[in-house]
Amino acid sequence: MQALTSAGFADLGLNRIAILCATGNTRSCAVAERLDYRLEGTLREAERVGDRYHDLRVYAMLARDWDPGPG
Repeated sequence: MQALTSAGFADLGLNRIAILCATGNTRSCAVAERLDYRLEGTLREAERVGDRYHDLRVYAMLARDWDPGPG
């Protein structure tokens, strides 16, 4: 995900990148948090899987908040 973030901002010139993950998917949410994406909110029952609806957390980073690191 770090490489995708770098490519999005450095190579593609994006201004905003978002990550959506199910609220129960703690590992996916942890990835976004480790990369310093900001939690913007929760989309209630935004994704249907089979016969159930799941809430999604929305994490995002803006180009101005991105730190490309050394090198």
